[in-house]
Amino acid sequence: MELRHLRSFVVLAEERHFGRAAARLHIAQPALSQQLRQLEQETGVRLLDRSTRRAELTGAGRLLQERATEILRAVDRTAADLALLATGRAGRVRAGFVGTATYDVLPRVSQRVRAELPDLDLDLRGELLGPFLLDAVRSGDLDIAVVRPGPVLPDDLHVRVLREEPLMAVLPAGHPRAGAEVVELAGLAGTPLVTHPSGRRSTMQPLTVDVCRRAGLDPEIVEVGETGTLVVSVAAGLGFGLVPASVTALRLDGVAFVPLADPVHVPLVLVHPPDPGPAVVRVADLIGAVVG
Repeated sequence: MELRHLRSFVVLAEERHFGRAAARLHIAQPALSQQLRQLEQETGVRLLDRSTRRAELTGAGRLLQERATEILRAVDRTAADLALLATGRAGRVRAGFVGTATYDVLPRVSQRVRAELPDLDLDLRGELLGPFLLDAVRSGDLDIAVVRPGPVLPDDLHVRVLREEPLMAVLPAGHPRAGAEVVELAGLAGTPLVTHPSGRRSTMQPLTVDVCRRAGLDPEIVEVGETGTLVVSVAAGLGFGLVPASVTALRLDGVAFVPLADPVHVPLVLVHPPDPGPAVVRVADLIGAVVG
């Protein structure tokens, strides 16, 4: 059976009149009659009783009307869903966020997607370390990630720089410099540096250690797994930290965020495979709009 014949039959079944049905379908009445004859030949049953001025459905016609309506609704839903997929408005996107982007970027991305792309299934994962995120995008476990890159940007992924952020010192609330306008790192000599894991597990630790050494410090290192834990550890008096300014969105008690006297900026970038699908492109553009 052709879908156009089923559509014509459903309209005819609703109107029970060839003239009105043909007008709704924008076809000539003889063409509608021909379509009905073809349907009856294909099904082998009589679908309409034409003995009166109204075209009344037979039992077979009522069954076909019910089934054809279901089929056409399913076809229309499928066509609409495919159109959403083709334009990136539906599908599933798995997005990961480095810890320092979890607090201000992730919540706003979630809100914007719910408002602007309600048919999109967005799987958000936060508080992850940069190297893990890059590997997850490469392996296909994530579709897109917001990360702090290392000194060399990955050349096998598409990279979009979202913003540059100043590093800020995280100090215990009772520290003598907690209320200062800026802090000299040299003045923190002898205080441990609370930072992310060493080795390939984090891109932030080598960066913060390098910043300290350029300021003449060689601090004792206290490693923690997550940015939230880093800030809490500083509040507990374990040392000081260096974090991007966006971490101030945590608003935890017991710490102060103080700008550095000699500013240092770190980039926040978005990465995804070189050939993303439409939904990934839409989410990437939305993240760019949120951060911008």
